[in-house]
Amino acid sequence: MRRTRWPRLALAAVSTAGLLTLTACSGGTGAVARGSTFEFVSPGGETRLFYDPPDSRGTAPDLNGESLQEPGSQIRLSGYAGKVVVINIWGSWCGPCRAETPELEKVFEQTHASGVQFLGIDVRDDRAAANDFVRDRHVTYPSIYDPSGRTLLALNGYPRSVVPSTIVLDRRHRVAAIFLTALIASDVLPVVQRVAAEPAGLPGRPA
Repeated sequence: MRRTRWPRLALAAVSTAGLLTLTACSGGTGAVARGSTFEFVSPGGETRLFYDPPDSRGTAPDLNGESLQEPGSQIRLSGYAGKVVVINIWGSWCGPCRAETPELEKVFEQTHASGVQFLGIDVRDDRAAANDFVRDRHVTYPSIYDPSGRTLLALNGYPRSVVPSTIVLDRRHRVAAIFLTALIASDVLPVVQRVAAEPAGLPGRPA
């Protein structure tokens, strides 16, 4: 599979490659989409990965789990069919998440009308602390409550130790970009806008 990088972000990928331990709570291996399924291998120290052309992207599994904000209610990735989905792995205990989360909320507010859905996965956390976290930061998008990491196990080896991290899925829920580092709005907004502007295609047919 050919993996390309967008020119505007090439320098950012180089400059942040050695900063993962500073901007995320811990390090780990990275990811690549291979064939028709979502599979991870080491990214060679890179923290920002982009997968093009779209037909080369691997498809994410149908992630699911209990809603953080609505106990007893289930959230499924397939419930966002046809939408670009931005998945953010976070925890209230994670220092970089405190600065990153309001930035992601800004991007969600700017892109929601164009068919973009944000979805958090809250890991290794206490529910009360996690709810306080999203309430204090005025987060309006939902999160899966995943203290045991069960939901993330479906991501075929995704590095659960890297928190925060973010996965951008296209409208067919193929992996378009991965960020193994904390973000600000200007990092992720152009990526989300570009993916949202791609032809949606149909399952089983070329986009």
